[in-house]
Amino acid sequence: MSDIRDITPTASSKIVLAVVAAMLAAPGAAFGEAAEVTFPHFFGGAAPGVTDPGVRAGAAGAGGPLAGLTTLQKQFWKAGQTRFEKIFSVTGTAPGSNGLGLGPRFNGDGCALCHAQPAVGGTSPASNPQVGLAALDAQGTPVNTVPPFITANGPVREARFIRNPDGTPDGSVHDLFVIAGREDAPGCNIEQPDFAKAIREHNVVFRIPTPVFGVGLVENTPDANLIADATNLSGPRASLGIASGVFNMSGNDTTISRFGWKAQNKSLLIFAGEAANVEQGESNELFPNERDDTPGCVFNPTPEDSTNLVDNGASNSPAADFSSDVVDFAAFMRLNAAPAPVAPTTTTIQGNTQFVNIGCANCHIPQHTTAASIFQGQSEVTYFPFSDFALHNMGFGLQDGVTQGAADGQQFRTAPLWGVGQRIFFLHDGRSTSLVDAIEAHASPGSEANEVIFNFNRLSASDQQAIIAFLRSL
Repeated sequence: MSDIRDITPTASSKIVLAVVAAMLAAPGAAFGEAAEVTFPHFFGGAAPGVTDPGVRAGAAGAGGPLAGLTTLQKQFWKAGQTRFEKIFSVTGTAPGSNGLGLGPRFNGDGCALCHAQPAVGGTSPASNPQVGLAALDAQGTPVNTVPPFITANGPVREARFIRNPDGTPDGSVHDLFVIAGREDAPGCNIEQPDFAKAIREHNVVFRIPTPVFGVGLVENTPDANLIADATNLSGPRASLGIASGVFNMSGNDTTISRFGWKAQNKSLLIFAGEAANVEQGESNELFPNERDDTPGCVFNPTPEDSTNLVDNGASNSPAADFSSDVVDFAAFMRLNAAPAPVAPTTTTIQGNTQFVNIGCANCHIPQHTTAASIFQGQSEVTYFPFSDFALHNMGFGLQDGVTQGAADGQQFRTAPLWGVGQRIFFLHDGRSTSLVDAIEAHASPGSEANEVIFNFNRLSASDQQAIIAFLRSL
């Protein structure tokens, strides 16, 4: 019998598609069930013994300001970082808190709670702080319980429901916790979403935090550059069955949207405003309404975050002191330096070469160039995010059933790989802690990455391991 590693992608696809078709034809099969299906051996899997060594040792290589900023710009960045680290409570009076506006529903009580690894602004830490939020500041027996998909050693997550009760598409964030039962929310009486029911009905999918290092460079990259960089690869992409890549576009100005797992947010300011409102419950000048305005659960005038009409003197940056939380959150992200890779070695050079040879770089485009900028550190510079920031069909195995703008339930923005050497959890829902598993998960029926993963699995064990070493060096 021939080794499955010698089967062509087309033949393998037909075999697995037949299995999938049978699964979907089963009585009671729901769309949400597809999100739980994985295909670890779609094309035979990685060679025996190829492993991910885990988070790269050494300095974080991230978490500082852009090089070349003026003194005032550095002060603005630092003040923004301080705001990013604020801890929120309902009225700002709970012990240890210095920000108001938590809830009525929330996933976290501060930006840095989720964006923490390997430094402030990163992604999910190894120890999930959400576990401790269920009983935080509770008066008596806590109302909140920890959902089963939130674990001490698992990733920070937000939950989205695929369908509404009437079967229509949902896709929105359903926050994990409520302020009911907290000492600073007397009289509030609302309940957590019924996550147990959503799990039984295969109606819940997850997202983990995206890192915000170097994202000002991404924001300042002209659409024309992104389009040209992708167009230059149209030939190699076509030879591998990769679509040209569809950019998620802003509906009003028809420019490229580039932030979030589905590139659903146009700018860092919109990204910050939406996250403050959705993840923490803080109403603000971009999202001024409470997501839940149940009587007895709204304790502050809206918007809870707004421009300061006088300098509050909180920092040595007047610009930051006058600005709202979300403006400062965005400034911190915009002025963050990109993650720094480690010096190349013979092995990582070998891995980089194979990364390009098998086709990974056709979507994970290594470099782009910014436009002129008011910030010297990001003006007309070439940077290395390893992403095209476009949407690609990732197939049946990774689909989440959620549509956002031009992105359908199987499409995701190409995840930038810079800084991946120090990430713990991978893929949009944090299902894996192994880069090897994350690579293999790119292959499933319908995925544009199938032939690339087929190529990866045909490499020698040495070349496969070198690719992992290269990724961990980023």
